[in-house]
Formats: sequence, C-alpha cells, structure tokens
Amino acid sequence: MAQPPPPPTRPPTAKPTNDTRFFGSQIGGRSVINYGYTDMPWKLMAWDVYYFFRFFWAIPYILWPLSPADSAELSELSPTWGNVWAVAIHLVLCVVQLAGIAVLPALVVLPVWTAAVLIGLFFLVNKVLCALLNGKEVEYHSDPKYAPELPEHAHEQWIYINGVAAGAHWMQSNLNRLAVTFKRPILGIHNKTSGILFDVVECLIQRNWGYATKDVRVCYQIIKQKLYNPQYSKVVFILHSQGGIEGSLILDWLLQELPQDLLSKLEVYTFGNAANHFNNPHRHIRTQTLAKRNPLAACIDSIRLTHDHEPPRVPRLRQPQPRPSSSSSSSSSSPSDAEPPITNQTRNGKPNPPTTTTTSTIPPLSSSSTSPHPSQLSDRAIGHIEHYAHTTDFVALWGVLHFATSSPSSQFIPRFIGRVFARTSLRGGHQMVQHYLDGMFPLARDPATGELLRDRENGVPLGAEEEGNEFMESEVLVGGGGDGTGREGSGEQEDEDDGEEEVEVHGVSPVLERKGSLLSLSLKEGRKRREGVKVKVKELSRLWQYRNGRSPEETPPLLVRGADGVVRNATM
Repeated sequence: MAQPPPPPTRPPTAKPTNDTRFFGSQIGGRSVINYGYTDMPWKLMAWDVYYFFRFFWAIPYILWPLSPADSAELSELSPTWGNVWAVAIHLVLCVVQLAGIAVLPALVVLPVWTAAVLIGLFFLVNKVLCALLNGKEVEYHSDPKYAPELPEHAHEQWIYINGVAAGAHWMQSNLNRLAVTFKRPILGIHNKTSGILFDVVECLIQRNWGYATKDVRVCYQIIKQKLYNPQYSKVVFILHSQGGIEGSLILDWLLQELPQDLLSKLEVYTFGNAANHFNNPHRHIRTQTLAKRNPLAACIDSIRLTHDHEPPRVPRLRQPQPRPSSSSSSSSSSPSDAEPPITNQTRNGKPNPPTTTTTSTIPPLSSSSTSPHPSQLSDRAIGHIEHYAHTTDFVALWGVLHFATSSPSSQFIPRFIGRVFARTSLRGGHQMVQHYLDGMFPLARDPATGELLRDRENGVPLGAEEEGNEFMESEVLVGGGGDGTGREGSGEQEDEDDGEEEVEVHGVSPVLERKGSLLSLSLKEGRKRREGVKVKVKELSRLWQYRNGRSPEETPPLLVRGADGVVRNATM
C-alpha cells in the first residue's frame, strides 16, 4: 500500500481561532492522493477505515459545541420537546445497535434457526425505533410561514438532502431554517435514518460501492424533471453530510444523461460534505489543459466581487506561439505536435477573431460588456459548486477536506470539484443548523438585547443577519501557491516572466479584462501572482448573495420570457 497523505493539521485546542481558508477545485497541496472512487470497493473501504482512526480525534465535534442554539427551536440541540424526543430515541438506538453487534459473534454457537430468529427480532426492534423518528414521506416542504412563494422566485427550485441521523423532525427544522435564511420555499428529499451506527455503514456502502438508495433515485428523478421544465431557469441543490454522498451520485447520473445547457441551470452547495468525489468535468480538453497549465487563471475566472472601486490595471497578455508544424499541410499535422490555438485572445485591449482549427475549440466568449454564464467562463458543465466545511468536523475531514485538498498523484485520479471554504472556529461542529448555518449564516438579532428578531404576526425569525457576520467578513487568500489556497490545477505552477509589462495568462484574457464584474488581479509581477490577494468570504461566496430573498446579478440575463409568458433559460 502506498504511503498515505498526511491528515490536515489538527487545530490547537487550548486557543481556538476563527480562521477561514479558500481552496479552488482540488488544488495542489503538500499531500498526494493515489486512489479514487473508481477503484475497487474493498480498497476504498480499507482507506476509509484507516482515515476513520486518523481523524478519530474529531468525533466529539459532530455534536460539540452543545450550545449556543442561536436559531432557537430550529437548532438541533435546543431544549425543545421534538429535539429531546429525537435525541432520546437515538440514544436507545445506539445502545441497541452496540449490543446487537457485541453479541453477534456469540450466535455462532446457537442453532441456525435460533440465530436467524434473534437477528430478525433485532432488526425488527431497530426498524420500529427508526419509525418513531422517520415519517412515511420521502418529500418534505418548508412551512409557508417561513418563506411564502414569491413571483420573483417562481423560476427557481431549491432542493435539499439531509445528512446522517436526521429524522422527520430535524429534516423539517433544516428546511425551515433554510427557508428563513434565503426566503425561498425549500423542497426536501428525506434521507431517512437507521440509527447513527447503521447510517455510517450506509455511508460506506454508498460512497464505496456507488449504491443508490430510494431517496437518491427519487431525488434524481425530481431534479431531472425540474431541469427539463422550461418554467425553471435555476435549480439550487443543497446537501449536508451524507447528503453530499447522495448528491455526488445524482450528479454522476445527470452528467451522463442530460444536455449541458440544462446542466448549466444547476447550482450545488454543500455543508460538511462526506462524499469521496464530486464531478463537474470541463466541456473541452483544451480548457482542461489550460487550467492545469495556469492554475491561478483557472481559479479566478468566474469569481464575482462586490467591490465598487476600480479594479487594478490588467497587464498586457502574451499569446503562446504555436509550435511549427513539420509539414506545410495543416491536414497532415497531428494535434499533439502543435500547441492548441488560443481563441478570442486580446492584444492591446482589442479582441482578435477566433482561430480556426481542426481540433476541438471552445465557443468564443460573449463580446458584450457583460459577463457570460459562469459555466461558459469556467468551461464546466455545472456553473457553480461550493463546499462549506469546518476543519474540526469529523465528517468534513473524512470527506471534502481530505479529497478536495490533496493533489491527485496522476491526471487519471478522479477529482473533487468545487470551491471550498474551510473554517476553523469555536463552533466547528457538524450539525446543519446549530453549527453550520448558525455559524456561517446567523439570523438577525436585536443589537441591544441579543434576542432573535421575529415577525410579529407569526413569530418566525425575520431572516439572515446582514451586517457583522464574522464568517463572511473574514479574509481569505486567493491565488496563493504552494500550500493550496485557491489553486485549480494539480501540478506545480510554472515559473513565468516577472516583467512588469507582460505576463502570460492562458485563455482567460477576456475574463480578466471584464471591468468591474469579475475579480481582476494585478499580475504585473510573477511574485505578486504567487502571493495571491486577500478578499472577504462574502465577495467569493455565491450562496451569500441569495440571503433574505436576494439573487446574484446575472449578466447577461439568463431568463427570457417567451410569447406564451413562460420564463425560460436563455441557454436553451
């Protein structure tokens, strides 16, 4: 077995910090991973068991800290009757399951039929206890009082899959908290619990054998129908914990079957993701090559900022010159013998016509002053994927933080795609509401009393806090090399010219020159580029732009109202 990569550094326990780091899609770090989800299941199981013990120190953080419960009745560990009931049943399930596992070896001395009856009774008791937590339905909806349907959001569909150990009560609380935060109705697909221990076993089977449970299949059908429905121009998919595993399986199926203009309507956001892969391939081999060649450019090509000031001056860009062909006839030259042509490059601020080639090329970016769709900028099938994780969350360490922050040992190792916001904080647990949403999207509170601001009519919280959000106001480094902040490629970044007037940036010059709409980094010196630039999390987080019913500014408009009055996606 190959030498395993070192685990992420354990944060100090004596003096916790509130620090956030930003990573591009599977950046190149110091650790190297040499296996992926396409390997043999028993190999993947062995690695999972190994890392279970490597990250065992973080197990208590699944529930810790127990307080505060800032969302009151919506937080999983607040002292409400529903929460107390759920915790009590889970404690009983843990005792029953541990006892059943402990006596299992002793059954070998009993007659076969006796052992079979005892095992049957054990699973019957387990099912009855789980039925007290789970409802009969697979689909749930947020209560309308938390977020009624609004006409301005009629073209959106928000879908959520819960994580481990969430029964019907916690599922409903999660949906209502999301509805309060983003002021949209949320459709929930219930990943039913079988008890904490059995849920962990199910996670191992799902992510190592690729087994799709009923909720995975139901959710896939629903998302597919929503993407094909011309009413919806946007499907927002939110995943937590084990839901990240199920979401990764759903994405695999969608990427296999759906046209890519439909996939461009999909956005994915995860919290404490337990998956071992997250696919979002490039549309063309050319852009994949360019992303590896220039990791910084690939990382920043679709980052949207809210800065009002002028972006720094973008340096003149140098086009890589194609290698001379060994034959005068272009038809006789092999694509591997020449550098792929760069389309829609600019020189002295003026776009050149796209280069005609016999190899596969990307459609040129829009020539308008507005920015094209993010999936066109990044040349990926799905335009937006973001992962939010705590560095003390065992599930995140076992999933997204392990697979997304390690360099693949070769280009054939499957990758974990999507931006990662990794936070080390005092409330770095695993619960969706109490730890992630309360810590990253806190609700509005009275500055004088500290009490939740509630609607006077129905008593529900008013919405997300707009100012003073410690997580969103924290700064992260974008574009730094070496230790992994904001890199997209899997290899070491090549040394380039440090001249002040000319820096080579492959294939993204139209993006960098879009004034005021995208992150424009000053690349006047190679040293500056390697050091990166500091920006606030709220300037990188697309999910933050949806708070309190808001929406990211889409340019050019993705919505087109047809003659029949139906809003359709402009890419269709």
